[in-house]
Amino acid sequence: MKIQIIGASGTGKSTLGHYIAEKEKIKWIDTDHYIWKNNTFTDSYPIPERLNMYKKDRERFFDFIVSGSVFAWNPDGFMDRDLLVFLYLEENIRFERLIKREIIRGGESALSLDDQGNQTNEFLEWCKTYHTAENPSDIGTYAEHAYQMEHSKSPILRVNSDQSLASLYQIILDEFQKLKQ
Repeated sequence: MKIQIIGASGTGKSTLGHYIAEKEKIKWIDTDHYIWKNNTFTDSYPIPERLNMYKKDRERFFDFIVSGSVFAWNPDGFMDRDLLVFLYLEENIRFERLIKREIIRGGESALSLDDQGNQTNEFLEWCKTYHTAENPSDIGTYAEHAYQMEHSKSPILRVNSDQSLASLYQIILDEFQKLKQ
């Protein structure tokens, strides 16, 4: 089983990937761990170090579930996957999730109010560009994800992530089982 989950920040990629890995007893790879040196998400690894971590994981694990993308710095990464899952979510729900996550990570002081009175910070402002960024090499954008889906050698499953983890897991497992028949 080689499954990669992509989608905008806040769609639940990591939560779902971790859930599936536990259920299937396989390795969960969160691509944020290749990029960021710690949970402050401010200091990133240089690309050669990312590639080395990726290579080590690929040598060690045959079956895996991947949350996120490596395309911007490793265009051929995970291309041997069995299934590419694209998670999408209504924007207002996605931003509710993101704001809650930012408060958990940094407290209320991690956010400020924008001109419209909405809670925001640098990360949330970047998240607003998900659908407007046009360059496929812009990491974590719809442009990047659309390019990956367009060029995917594996089947693609598009799923609205506004469902329970158990439901999402079953949808993905059913699709994976169909591919193996």
